[in-house]
Amino acid sequence: MALFDPAGAQVLDVVPSSSAAAIASAPSRSRSVTETINGSHHFTIQGYSLAKGMGVGKYISSDTFSVGGYQWAVYFYPDGKNPEDQSIYVSVFIALASEGTDVRALFELTLLDQSGRGKHKVHSHFDRALESGPYTLKYRGSMWGYKRFFRRTGLETSDYLKNDRLSISCTVGVVVSSTQGPSLYSIAVPESNIGEQFGALLDDGENTDVAFIVGSETFKAHKLVLAARSPVFRAQLYGALADNIKDTFEIEDIEPPVFQALLHFIYRDNLPDSIEMTNASPTSCKVDTMMAQHLLAAADRFCLDRLRLVCESRLCKEVTVENVATTLALAEQHHALQLKLVCLKFVAANLRVVLHSDGFKHLRESCPSLQSEILRTVAGVEEDATKSTWAQLSDGHD
Repeated sequence: MALFDPAGAQVLDVVPSSSAAAIASAPSRSRSVTETINGSHHFTIQGYSLAKGMGVGKYISSDTFSVGGYQWAVYFYPDGKNPEDQSIYVSVFIALASEGTDVRALFELTLLDQSGRGKHKVHSHFDRALESGPYTLKYRGSMWGYKRFFRRTGLETSDYLKNDRLSISCTVGVVVSSTQGPSLYSIAVPESNIGEQFGALLDDGENTDVAFIVGSETFKAHKLVLAARSPVFRAQLYGALADNIKDTFEIEDIEPPVFQALLHFIYRDNLPDSIEMTNASPTSCKVDTMMAQHLLAAADRFCLDRLRLVCESRLCKEVTVENVATTLALAEQHHALQLKLVCLKFVAANLRVVLHSDGFKHLRESCPSLQSEILRTVAGVEEDATKSTWAQLSDGHD
């Protein structure tokens, strides 16, 4: 709408009041989202019959596990939690094992049926309405669970107990709330592909300036990439004693597949899907134990700490009677302390079989100092069996 101004003979545009109100009335928006962060833990109790009789209110504790920023633990009471129940029932609780105030959570406890029929005993607060909402744990040591979880006589004749072993699975859902407002932008950030880009440099072989002769094979690479990733290569290629004219090096004591995997990791920061030292099928997607052993030694040689830990972690999962001796010797030589501990405990637990293996004979000759450590570990295992780690008693409380 236009108005005439007599004083200045100007035409003024005036926005109708209804339109102005419409422009000003657009509301801002936000929303509160309440959800759960879920995590699960599987707790196996081996030696149930030996745990009985430890006393009312005494419990066996699982390892702590993390859910929603808090630590939790499962407590199993073989003789029950309450004196008035006179050990008729076993009790099971989930406890808050870290500092926390008014932690709200949902819980699920499952006693696993070991007959294979899947008739598990489940107590769950997920997927059903709760009259008073999630449970609140006030402080560290607060617990939720069942004082009368299962009658002992029934448990001991059931399929939940097999080979003197119980298996309990628990799930914790920590309740969290957040307020979400409108986003001023929507930008999808792609995943980093720097490993693929650097890997393409290795695959294409463009602008390589150094070559390595490994056995009967030659591998070309880029000095700057090698120097950036490995302090050993940096010293060899650019250090005070480096020969700037030399661009070909011979690598001894490493097999070609191992050096190829080493270069793959240097450029891509991961391991290829399938690399093996054995004559297994080339389509097999795994890093076999022998390759992991050789790679650990190569990683230590060239100071590739992350690769060394990757190999150590894999080998910890693959210890067997056949390879424990060679793996133990390798761990000792290359200072893989966690792998060494895993091997020592495995030898102690399977001493009779391991002593008669060919690998142990080699270990005895190549690393005689390890024999005393094996004996100390065996003594420690026997002592733990006497004390029973699960029988470190503690009083539980609600």
